Amino acid sequence: MLKQNIRFLTKTFTVKRFINAFQVYAAYFISLIIKKSLFWGYPPVVVIEPTNICNLKCPLCPSGNGTLKRSRGFMDYELFCRIIDEVKDRAFMVVLWNQGESFLNKDFTRMIKYAADNKLFTLVSTNGNTTLQAEELVNSGLDSMIVSLDGTSQETYNKYRVNGSLQKVLDNVEAVVKAKKKFASKYPLIRWQFLVMKHNEHEIDKIKDLSQEMGVDNLELKSVQIYSKEDIEKFLPQNRKYRRYKIKGNDFELKAGIPNRCRRIWTNAVINWDGEIAICCFDKDVDFPIGNINDKDLKSLWKSKRIKQVRDRILKDRKSIPLCRNCGESVKLRVKQISN
Repeated sequence: MLKQNIRFLTKTFTVKRFINAFQVYAAYFISLIIKKSLFWGYPPVVVIEPTNICNLKCPLCPSGNGTLKRSRGFMDYELFCRIIDEVKDRAFMVVLWNQGESFLNKDFTRMIKYAADNKLFTLVSTNGNTTLQAEELVNSGLDSMIVSLDGTSQETYNKYRVNGSLQKVLDNVEAVVKAKKKFASKYPLIRWQFLVMKHNEHEIDKIKDLSQEMGVDNLELKSVQIYSKEDIEKFLPQNRKYRRYKIKGNDFELKAGIPNRCRRIWTNAVINWDGEIAICCFDKDVDFPIGNINDKDLKSLWKSKRIKQVRDRILKDRKSIPLCRNCGESVKLRVKQISN
């Protein structure tokens, strides 16, 4: 992660962005002390959803398993550019995914380039099961790419990445590594993300070796999010160090508990494909509607009365919000990170 942090600082630092980030974090920490939400500035991180459509059927993903309730679609390139134009002077980073496989959007590489050309740090995540234009991707200015790969054999991999092809992912990674060498580029940094589950934890040593052989920059072992008691036996690994939960009989809860704080609802604005603002990436179906970027600017929406009410509730009784009870805030999601 050192390479990523250095890239982040050297690419994105400006006085205006620094002052904005200082204002946001100052408001956050003061809010924690006085138990009343304050907000100053723009969110320094903007999560933008190019699409909520996916080509895989992962059983624990709302998009893949069909439980996502909101309408499906693709963000228009023009809307994306308008968002970037609004935030580019004050935000540091754009995270280019939410619910769905971003590379299914035909304009996705153009989106990356537009954000990168405006000196924003660009981070994407992919299941690697589309046909990546590796050279175009490297030349887009993309900074960091998470590739989800949860097995070293097709049998293991396909138990979770349903309808996926392990070889397709490996071919795409190999193509990006070759393109980086061809253009003498260090970027995008390639981060393999391995969700540790019951059926694949025996392949951790193999995935370490494979990541080195393939020439990726980082291997990240991440704990899996579950939703029901049936998932405990089916998906949680035997090794408890790879779990984010503690088990109580037939129930489960986060090891870290649910403290009355949430940095993300101050720092990370989430904009879905249709312009709807979510309070965070765990608000999958926008259960707490804030407004639409097509109607108002992000600054107004991120300081609105609606989101202030949610922040106030979090500061006083976060566990009363159902989606917060299974959230990654305050949880160490990446159990181990290995640099190659």
